[in-house]
Amino acid sequence: MYHALIRTHHITSRKKVATLKAATKKFNCYALLRSGGAPGLMYVESGIEKDTQSWVNTVHGLRYKDYQLIAHVNGAAREVVPATEEGVLEEVATVKEFAAAMEGKGLLKWWRTAMGYVHD
Repeated sequence: MYHALIRTHHITSRKKVATLKAATKKFNCYALLRSGGAPGLMYVESGIEKDTQSWVNTVHGLRYKDYQLIAHVNGAAREVVPATEEGVLEEVATVKEFAAAMEGKGLLKWWRTAMGYVHD
C-alpha cells in the first residue's frame, strides 16, 4: 500500500470535502480526514502509487491554508494489515479519533513519527 499524510490549517469547506470524496472514488483510494477545526489532517492510501499521488495532487490544487505534505507518498510498513475499502472517504472530528483510526490500521507509530510526536 502507498500512503501519504497531509496537514493543513483546517478543513471546513464542504465543497472541498466533496471534491476530495469524488477524487477518492476516481482514484480508488481510501482517505481519512480530520475536519472541522485546526489542525486539518488527511491520510490517503491506495495499492497503486500513481493513484495515491493523484489524490495528493488534487488536495494540493485545492490550495488549503498552510498545506504541508508531512509524509510523502511511499510504502509504509504496517504492524497489521486490515482490509481497507477503496473509494471511501471517512471523516473524524478530533485528532484523538484520527489517531485511533491510525492505530486500527497498524500505522500509529508511522503517524506519530510523521506528526513529529516521536523521533526514530
